[in-house]
Amino acid sequence: MDKYSVIIQYDGNDHIYIASVPELKGCKAHGHTPEEALQEIKIAFHLWLEAARENGIPIPDPMLYVS
Repeated sequence: MDKYSVIIQYDGNDHIYIASVPELKGCKAHGHTPEEALQEIKIAFHLWLEAARENGIPIPDPMLYVS
């Protein structure tokens, strides 16, 4: 997971933090704190990869960021 970006945003309506991996469509998780959301996205990330492999879905490469 260290090569994929994780975005964590606060949802003021539900008062939770939502974490997502932009390269992996639908790979999202949430938590009451940023740390909790990060722990949950790690689980979701591995489950996403497992499901993709089992179903023959191509796994996108991590995005390259140049600064």
